[in-house]
Amino acid sequence: MRYVSNVEDYRKEGCIFCDKPASGDDAEALIVHRGRTCFIMLNAFPYNTGHLMISPYRHVGELEELRSEEYCEMMELAVLASRAIQAEVHSQGMNLGMNLGKAGGAGIADHLHMHLVPRWDGDTNFMPVIAEVKVMPETLPQTHSRLSAAIRRVLEGDAGGA
Repeated sequence: MRYVSNVEDYRKEGCIFCDKPASGDDAEALIVHRGRTCFIMLNAFPYNTGHLMISPYRHVGELEELRSEEYCEMMELAVLASRAIQAEVHSQGMNLGMNLGKAGGAGIADHLHMHLVPRWDGDTNFMPVIAEVKVMPETLPQTHSRLSAAIRRVLEGDAGGA
């Protein structure tokens, strides 16, 4: 139950999309890449291994509030993250999307963020239904290390990339 009870404490900390980039410790903050106007971080409560979030540094809650350089970079970082995930965790597919507003399912509605979730055929099983638990094959620090390195490799091999 520690995982479940941790969720409430985690959400009371303030805005993670403002606080985590300002913390100065990207590994602790789960930030795997920093762009000019946006950054990529691991979801602390992932649906699957490699579940990433892409967010602007600027605190904005409405899609219409994004500046053109922010929404362009969000998509550039989504492509970068997708390449890194394909290279490192070899997913068979991905979900990419945003939950806008509380009614739209956003857990943190006042700071936009895009989710990128790696998917595999048969990646859902009985554990969440029966035991209310998700089985993850590696720890968040391991995933952070792997995806940070994969993003660096993608950028080194793609001089014209994100």
